[in-house]
Amino acid sequence: MKPAATVIYENPKERGVEWLEVKITVEAEAAEAVAEVLSRYAPQGVAVDLGAASAAEKVTVRAYLACDEALAGRQQQVEEGLWHLSQIWPMPAPVFTAVPEEDWTAAWRETLSVLHLGRRIVIKPSWRTYASNPARPDEVILELDPGQAFGTGLHPTTQLCVEALERLVRPGMRVLDLGTGTGILALAAAKLVSPVEVLAVDNDPNAIAVARRNLGMNDASAVVRLLHGSLGDVSGTYDLILANILAPVIIEMAQHGLGARLRTGGRLIASGILAEQQDEVVAALRQNGLELLETQQRGDWVALIAERARLV
Repeated sequence: MKPAATVIYENPKERGVEWLEVKITVEAEAAEAVAEVLSRYAPQGVAVDLGAASAAEKVTVRAYLACDEALAGRQQQVEEGLWHLSQIWPMPAPVFTAVPEEDWTAAWRETLSVLHLGRRIVIKPSWRTYASNPARPDEVILELDPGQAFGTGLHPTTQLCVEALERLVRPGMRVLDLGTGTGILALAAAKLVSPVEVLAVDNDPNAIAVARRNLGMNDASAVVRLLHGSLGDVSGTYDLILANILAPVIIEMAQHGLGARLRTGGRLIASGILAEQQDEVVAALRQNGLELLETQQRGDWVALIAERARLV
């Protein structure tokens, strides 16, 4: 049964309220899914507050709904969407708080913190300052602001991909990022080594728009090429392929030419896979010319590293 609504402001302007803050604290691996639900109704973006917690602990996700005549319907849709999500990841009911116009922007920005991924990657909102302590000349700082696309770096699958990418990417490689989302993995590849050539692909035009903005903020537009499409729109071969998507999508890609996009000896980093789905994904990869080299697991999620060992 869906939980009852908390508060709905039917006449927000009469109360001097301009925005309704939606706040919910969840396990880090659920944060991106929560952010995706909230982003449907909060076009200004969604903030993820790490606080003092590490990426493996609970985090708070916030969004701000405009207080207008459609507010009641949007709040109900948010509650219903989060309730359905709670059937997958148990989570508390969201908390709604009225916020005046003059306060909401500052409150929203204050929630965004710096995040460390892998050994070298640092994710920083554009308005935050960051200095490593002690100084780390090999750190790679990426500026990523909120947007309506997956890829904040909080999910275990993204963390596993970044860690594998740090080990595998080499200068001179051609890298293909399938399902790029915010472009976080494409950006990491472009900044970890030089020279490198990256193609970032997504079938969601909104994700492409967000990725394009992030590439611009990080001076990576000349290194990373964006393609609105899918695997079938990609030609040529690559030294390294990143596929942080979902197990059924990876299986389908394996059956429709994923191996052919890898050079012989090239590596695939595949994630977005639940541990219980691993055997099925590995079988699909093997049936299509890709041999498993390594498995990494964090919580319920695994990342697979495979190699194209023969012609497919």
